[in-house]
Amino acid sequence: MPNQDLSIGTVQVDLQWHQPSENRSRIERLIFRHQVFPDLILLPEMFTTGFTMEAKSVAEKMDGESISWMSELASRTGAIIGGSLVIEEDGVCVNRFCWVNQDGVIGYYDKRHLFALAGEDKPYQAGEDHFILEHKSWKIATQICYDLRFPVWARNKFDEQGGAAYDLLVNVANWPKARIHHWDTLLAARAIENLSFVAAANRVGEDANGLAYSGSSRIIDYSGENLVSARNQEGMFIASLSAA
Repeated sequence: MPNQDLSIGTVQVDLQWHQPSENRSRIERLIFRHQVFPDLILLPEMFTTGFTMEAKSVAEKMDGESISWMSELASRTGAIIGGSLVIEEDGVCVNRFCWVNQDGVIGYYDKRHLFALAGEDKPYQAGEDHFILEHKSWKIATQICYDLRFPVWARNKFDEQGGAAYDLLVNVANWPKARIHHWDTLLAARAIENLSFVAAANRVGEDANGLAYSGSSRIIDYSGENLVSARNQEGMFIASLSAA
């Protein structure tokens, strides 16, 4: 079990289509409305562009502008920043969740379950590996959007002494309003079945494909009860997770 409390903030933002600079600025404004910052800050899936299938035209490198911005943001807030963006390596594009501190990327996770209904499996390559970040004695498992529908992929494992593979599951998403009931239900289910806290950052607004997003970013305790429910407004929503 963790021996320190952990604070986490989920950023819920109206992403502008294929406008990385504008989206980074919007996110900054929401974060710096606060005077005190959490230990971890979560940004939505594809926070620089919205959920796009035009991977090659928007992809960045791991030493690119958005990763540098995340590192600078970490330095200014003292938080670890986590969020997904389109990354290209060796000619292949991935939907990659990066954990970044002031020194740069400290770990990443490539989305395992690509949303074929939207054609995500065509421009992107699926990841194969889990990633768990360790911070302040917490073990934090990482997911992106559609991964939420696969409970086996999220399954927590416990040793003979009751120690868990992870204490907190995070998910960053562009989860549409039409299926928001599924989002709400599945987040609570993942918390209950894995005896884990869950933190999830979704977007709001409408994208260039006419899809509406209603937010409902959540921070949930291990019994499935909401600590934070953001509804449909922009902002950064913070909760402290108790190690007790």
